[in-house]
Amino acid sequence: MDRCIVLVDAGYLLGAAASLLAGEPSRSRITVDHTALIQGLRERAEADTERPLLRIYWFDGAPDRVPQPEHRRLRVMPRVTVRLGALTRSDGRWAQKGVDAAMHAELTELARNRACSDVVLVTGDGDLLPGMMAAKEHGVAVHLWAVQAADGDYNQSEDLVAEADERRVLDRVWITKAVRAKELTGVCAPQPAPRPEIAAILSAPLPESALTATPEQATAAPHPAAAPRAQENGDRHAATKGVPTPKDLAALRAPGVHHPKEPANATLRWSSDKGWVDRPGTPAEPPEAAALPTLAQLTTAEQRWADREEDITTVGGDPFEVGQVFARRWMGRLPEQHNLQKLGAMYPRIPHRIDGELLRYAARFGLLAHKDDQIDEHDRYAIRAGFWREIDVRTAAEHAPAGE
Repeated sequence: MDRCIVLVDAGYLLGAAASLLAGEPSRSRITVDHTALIQGLRERAEADTERPLLRIYWFDGAPDRVPQPEHRRLRVMPRVTVRLGALTRSDGRWAQKGVDAAMHAELTELARNRACSDVVLVTGDGDLLPGMMAAKEHGVAVHLWAVQAADGDYNQSEDLVAEADERRVLDRVWITKAVRAKELTGVCAPQPAPRPEIAAILSAPLPESALTATPEQATAAPHPAAAPRAQENGDRHAATKGVPTPKDLAALRAPGVHHPKEPANATLRWSSDKGWVDRPGTPAEPPEAAALPTLAQLTTAEQRWADREEDITTVGGDPFEVGQVFARRWMGRLPEQHNLQKLGAMYPRIPHRIDGELLRYAARFGLLAHKDDQIDEHDRYAIRAGFWREIDVRTAAEHAPAGE
């Protein structure tokens, strides 16, 4: 077949790009325009091989092989197939498992079935050498692409380089068309500022257990959900101490614990996990909360199909965005809009049934998969903040005077 196929080791491509642009191989140091990157790979492959593209295979690791937001965007792009290996943590470092084996199997299978005349490998791992040799024996021309190394030396296996039929280097100019280094500003770009009640909760002093965090935890960059309180209160310390967990907030209200600087309205109402009513100093869930319908009760089979299609094709998976999408669907399907007033009276607490449904929806995007199989509190805050922001936008629009 006179066509080309591209096999991309995402760990190599993006790690090398991060080293080149940000000085270290951490992918968290770069932002990637995946649409531009895929288009650039396609155009470059067709130009180099002088063959039309059949497909781009994107190999990457993910915790428990659960697709992350970037994988969800990639796998619905034309001519792109995503293959996921496991992402495991060992000795404080994340490592891919099964990615090289999957690339080797795909390469040899494509060559054996004569699915293409040319294959482009974007990788640096010498473990693919047997697969490269097998592909050549089946009459496939192998093109090896490298990312320009930050130190000017090879960032690929020399045996791999020697065995390739053709070699190309993706230089800084090409890389920066789709990849940018993040600016280290100390804080993330804030989401819209929360209501004063939430700001008071988030700015409340943490208990002693939270103040004994490790230096690494103390200096970690704050999550976007925590940034608005620093902007609103002008308190730089609040932005760096991290978002208090429900456990921290419960300790604030424990009997015998006195914090003279604690805001009067810093009550434990943000978390609506099961069992929260048993914590000291918190009121019981009001009866009207049970009367609010869940999204599942309001959704028809046709709407459920449309929701899944939207989730796959347009919802990126950012925690704040996920909360907004859920709230938008729930509000749009409410038969009686006075239910919004019921919900508003409970602010900032989300009724338990709806909150659980919201978090289960977020779990589809891999947002709740944590390295210790625990729910990430930062993501929980961002998901719920997105939910309330969408509720605020809707109710503000309904109560706006005519003509505005």
